[in-house]
Amino acid sequence: MTDFERLRTTLPTGLWIDGAQTDPIDGGTFPVYDPATGEHLADVADAGGKDALRALDSAAAAADEWAATAPRQRSIILRSAWEKVIERTDDLALLMTMEMGKALPESRGEVNYGAEFLRWFSEEAVRIQGRYTTSPSGNGRIMVTKVPVGPTLAVTPWNFPLAMGTRKIGPALAAGCTIIVKPAEDTPLTMLLLAEIFADAGLPAGVLSVLPTLDAAAVTAPLLADPRLRKVTFTGSTRVGKILIEQSAQQVLRTSMELGGNAPFVVFDDADIDAAVDGAMAAKMRNGGEACTSANRLIVANSVREEFTTKLTERIAALTVGPGSQDGTDVGPLVNDKQRRNVASLVDDAVAAGARVRTGGKSVDGPGYFFEPTVIDEVPAGARIIREEIFGPVAAITGFDTEAEAVAAANDTEYGLAAYIYTQDVDRAFRVADKLESGMVGVNRGVISDVAAPFGGVKQSGLGSEGGTEGIEEYLETKYIGFA
Repeated sequence: MTDFERLRTTLPTGLWIDGAQTDPIDGGTFPVYDPATGEHLADVADAGGKDALRALDSAAAAADEWAATAPRQRSIILRSAWEKVIERTDDLALLMTMEMGKALPESRGEVNYGAEFLRWFSEEAVRIQGRYTTSPSGNGRIMVTKVPVGPTLAVTPWNFPLAMGTRKIGPALAAGCTIIVKPAEDTPLTMLLLAEIFADAGLPAGVLSVLPTLDAAAVTAPLLADPRLRKVTFTGSTRVGKILIEQSAQQVLRTSMELGGNAPFVVFDDADIDAAVDGAMAAKMRNGGEACTSANRLIVANSVREEFTTKLTERIAALTVGPGSQDGTDVGPLVNDKQRRNVASLVDDAVAAGARVRTGGKSVDGPGYFFEPTVIDEVPAGARIIREEIFGPVAAITGFDTEAEAVAAANDTEYGLAAYIYTQDVDRAFRVADKLESGMVGVNRGVISDVAAPFGGVKQSGLGSEGGTEGIEEYLETKYIGFA
């Protein structure tokens, strides 16, 4: 029996409502497949609108008691969940690799990263603070408190199926909110296992629900229309985010939106080129390029562009493509064939517009949704790959001559999630970082996500922040009480 066959015998595959597995009212299921082989992994319960309202009934019933639970007790439960996630690292990592495709070492890294949000917010749970002061006139006392927003809907993506869940669940629970999670249809198993882990950690029934489904709208629409729901948090495309914002407006819901990215990676002529190549490998090839913070546009000073491109091409050409569970794999498959076809279309469009393929450039023959790690340069500004999020292992390189040109090119996008700068000039680093229209900027650093830092974008990349001390504020309302 393989490790996954052993794990599969105990995997939760039902809906998670009121602290336990349950079948959907309509009894439907949908299959989950391994993107590396096409192997059928499991059949998972397919939630519908009636199931969504069952989950909201449970979340609403548990809301007052959970909000009234002592912050220290909420902290203890979150810390216990952190410990249990770490204990289940092997199972969670293998499960993510099987249903999402990423290389097993990266899945292990995600378990550690995702677990840290539970530990961080277990500590933030006891640091929620208000204030008390005298009014300027001296005629009254002002007390400001923080209260939980209330029942929350979280819609999570497939690219980081554990961490994008814990980054929402952690602060919601710490703040005293109940939460319903709608995981991505490609990767529901990881979130269902996490729900079971939370139950083992002592989380009361009703505080966390998980609703896998093939029809996201069937689940989200009735929830967003119900006045008992008070917040929605979403990680995914800008297109879907706009739909959710519009629907949320009908009940004036609080929203947190982590949406699309088109990150520029700017290499100046005074950069340490070897360090910049290392950073580009991390910023571009992490998670096979399937990350919203992935370096989408590598904007390199023309005087060093060939040196940078040659060194990056050598590194990317040496990457090993294969199933994520296979030893030595650097880049696993894309999550599904739709994603692979989209990446291929972007590369083909760039080449037709005049870009040059330095390595890779096409899908890999055989089973699975593999795409060759790719470098293209001489990419014209009008190519789709410059405008659209790639979400794949493709590095697209363009050039510039002046700092002003670099900043203009970096900001020439409707998105503003992440950006990267490589320079050894400290003044330039601060100057350019200030000018970049991005919610997050990495300076000589290819991975900027950090549990202690606020993660969020500007422009059409989203609203609000996740992580850091700011993360818990997304789940709290400010309440003022005036005393005579």
